[in-house]
Amino acid sequence: MIIHQFYDKGLAHASYAIIRTGKMIVIDPSRDPQPYYDFATLHEADIIGVIETHPHADFVSSHLEIHQTTGATIYVSKLTGSTYPHESFDDGDVIELDDIKLKAINTPGHSPDSICILLQNEHGHDAAIFTGDTLFVGDVGRPDLREDAGNITAKKEELAKLMYHSTRDKLMHLPKNVIVYPAHGSGSLCGKNMSADLQSTIGRELRENYALQLMNELQFVKTLITDQPFVPKYFGHDVELNKTGAPSLQNSIDAIEKSASISDKNTVIIDTRPKADFRKGQIKGSINLQNGEKFETWLGSIISPNEKFYLIANTDNELDIMIKKTAKIGYEGNIKAALLTPDNANEKSADLDLSDFQINQGNYTIVDVRNWGEVNDGTLFTNPIIIPLPELRERISEIPTDKPIVVHCAAGYRSAAASSILAAQIKSVPVYDLGEEILEIAKTNA
Repeated sequence: MIIHQFYDKGLAHASYAIIRTGKMIVIDPSRDPQPYYDFATLHEADIIGVIETHPHADFVSSHLEIHQTTGATIYVSKLTGSTYPHESFDDGDVIELDDIKLKAINTPGHSPDSICILLQNEHGHDAAIFTGDTLFVGDVGRPDLREDAGNITAKKEELAKLMYHSTRDKLMHLPKNVIVYPAHGSGSLCGKNMSADLQSTIGRELRENYALQLMNELQFVKTLITDQPFVPKYFGHDVELNKTGAPSLQNSIDAIEKSASISDKNTVIIDTRPKADFRKGQIKGSINLQNGEKFETWLGSIISPNEKFYLIANTDNELDIMIKKTAKIGYEGNIKAALLTPDNANEKSADLDLSDFQINQGNYTIVDVRNWGEVNDGTLFTNPIIIPLPELRERISEIPTDKPIVVHCAAGYRSAAASSILAAQIKSVPVYDLGEEILEIAKTNA
């Protein structure tokens, strides 16, 4: 038996392949199916099934494309209301892979339709469990993503209660040596306290996971719903897309127009070049969302699911990479056109006089675009205006324009995007990006 984990750092997403005697099952696949095809070829296996633990909010799955390409059966809970061809996979249902078994366990909590998959090995022993977004290393799935999306909606308090019983009545009764394979690791927005470790055991989670410690239902609900991270704009969109099944990745990418210029000045421009290149010359009004590990999350946090945008990169190869990253969250259809840096990218960013800012901070309006969880741990300046990056485009009017504006985050990535957003809308005063200098300031203030 082979169990292999595929991990996407950008979305902190783990998917899995299980192979036994030339047959392969894929669990929670990412948008690009090619790695699963390659793995099956490498091990001379046929992909016979794809299991979805729930309709995912944070990435688009390739389950439908894998079915259409290989004929593999899609297994998912009947509660999802899925419209693609599938077989229901719920309590009592079993998939036999030669002499091993995959058993469905309904575990509502993160979503009403969540399942876990218990693997029984060739000796009939419970060996591993694929927990989707129900149980993570050090955490459990957040319960507040299905209040307005999916076939079944539920308030976060109701889902938190269900999570309490899914963990206590089902998962916590499994043998302590059962290996836990979650769908996400540290950095995912599907929980609040995930470890960087990408596998665990039931025994370890019983000892170390805050959510599995002794507490009553009321205490659990309060603990679980408190201090959850922000919800990106794209999450509800991806739940619906995964419920119906996404189109073929390559066909979607091939449909994107490659252009040499920008024809619609009213359409948002996402410039993915490094900040140094962007500052030297950009299209007026563009947003500098640099290529980085969390590009997909920030794109889906700033841009709405129904909003068109241009996509800019320095080279053809970089442009192709950014298009694929965009597709991971189902936003490739939002690209009005993709293009290399145009000749008229000559708008320059304002340069901050750092020494003057440090001496005369009262002469500037300081905007802190970190997330609320970070802000709650303390601010670095006196009386900053706090507007997290995902909220910035909708709250620009709250920023006074009687003084120059300085934008900061925790390390410089978000402030580059935020300062470009503000500079596109505010013309009466300069907008500055404090950038990586915030690291030295934070070190000095520590």
